[in-house]
Amino acid sequence: MATSDDVRAGGSTDLEQLDGLVIPPFSRRGFVMTSLMTGLTLATTRVEAQAIHTDEAGIVAGEVRIPVGDGPMPAYRAMPQGAGPFPIVLVVEEIFGVHDYIKDICRRLAKAGYTAVAPELFARQGDVSTMTDVQQIVREVVSKTPDAQVMGDLDATAAWAAAEAKGDAGKLGITGWCRGGRTVWLYAAHSARLKAGVAWYGNFGGTRTGIQPKTAADVIPEIRAPILGLYGAADTGIPVADVEAARAAAKSAGKEVEIVIFPDAPHGFHADYRPSYRKGPAEDGWGRMLAWFRNHGVA
Repeated sequence: MATSDDVRAGGSTDLEQLDGLVIPPFSRRGFVMTSLMTGLTLATTRVEAQAIHTDEAGIVAGEVRIPVGDGPMPAYRAMPQGAGPFPIVLVVEEIFGVHDYIKDICRRLAKAGYTAVAPELFARQGDVSTMTDVQQIVREVVSKTPDAQVMGDLDATAAWAAAEAKGDAGKLGITGWCRGGRTVWLYAAHSARLKAGVAWYGNFGGTRTGIQPKTAADVIPEIRAPILGLYGAADTGIPVADVEAARAAAKSAGKEVEIVIFPDAPHGFHADYRPSYRKGPAEDGWGRMLAWFRNHGVA
C-alpha cells in the first residue's frame, strides 16, 4: 500500500486505503496559500467588540512553515518561553482558515503551557483568505480537501512540533472547532500517538464521498484516544439527537468519551469574533478542555 507521501507525490493510479480513508490519486498540486491570512476571515458579517486578543508576553509566537510531502505548509505556532519540552496541542481551524481567532487560540494555549500549532489544512485547495461566501468555501475548498491528506498533514505537524518547537511527542493532544471538531474525531481514529482530543461542535453527519468517505459518527467505534465533545443545544446545524446518538455509540463501543451540551448555546459559541459567541459556555468549555488534557496525559 502506498504511504501518504507516495500518494501526495501522485505515485499510485488506484484507490488506496490509509487507516480506512480512501485516497484517490492526486498530483503534486502545490500550495495555493503560501502564507497565512492577516486579520480575521472575510466570511463573516461583522467582527464583534468582544473579540479576544492574547498578547505574546512569556511566549514565542508566529507563522512557520512545516515540511510535508509536496512542499512547505504554512502554519501558526505558539509556545512558552523556556527550554521545554512542552506538551503539544494540534489546533484545527474552522472552515475559515488560520486567521486571527485561530492564532489567538494558539497563544492562549501557549500561555497555559503548551506548544500549540495550527496548520493551514486548506492551503492546497484554495485561498480562503479572499473568500466572503461561506458556501463557496465549502463547495470549492472544504469539500475538495481529502481526509487522508488532512490526517497526513496533522501527523507532519505533530512531528515538526516535537523536532522544531520544543514539543513533547509523548504528550500529544488535538482540539478543533466546527469543521475542525469533525477532524478531531477522525484524527482520534487515525493516530496511535494521540493522548486526548477535544471537539468543539464538530458535525457528526455529512455527505460521504470518495475523498471524505467517513463521517465523524462512522469512526466513533474506531477512536483510540479519549474525546471530550462540547456542543450547543441551540445549534441548528447539529441536532441534539445526533449528539446523543454519538454519546450512545461511544458508550456501546466502550470508548472513553464525554459529551457536554450547553443549554441555549448556538453553533460557534466559542467564536468570540462572531455574534454566536456565548461567554459562559465558551469559558466553561475552555476550562473543561484544559482539565481534559491534564487528566489524560497531555500536560
